[in-house]
Amino acid sequence: MKLVMAIVSNDDANQVIKKLIKSDFFVTKLATTGGFLKSGNTTVIVGVQNDRLDECIEVISEHSKQRTKLVPNAISSEFGIFSSTPVEVQVGGATIFVMDVEQFIKA
Repeated sequence: MKLVMAIVSNDDANQVIKKLIKSDFFVTKLATTGGFLKSGNTTVIVGVQNDRLDECIEVISEHSKQRTKLVPNAISSEFGIFSSTPVEVQVGGATIFVMDVEQFIKA
């Protein structure tokens, strides 16, 4: 058995969770915050049998879209922080971790 932890954008979370449930996966949703842009994310936790791991990853990947976003580019110096032209960065998509599960108990 595997434990899949996927960090997805809040924009994609409902669709990802809906499709996982439709595919008969049991899902736990955690509200999280990213460290880079300080924006809201959702961490999805799924317990998966080994033979369904690829299917789970495919569902998550298919419904987690990358997009670009303009973020402020702050330059700091000894005189303070100055704002300059915004920078375009890639956001969204999914970061997926797969871990071995030694024991699974549903009480």
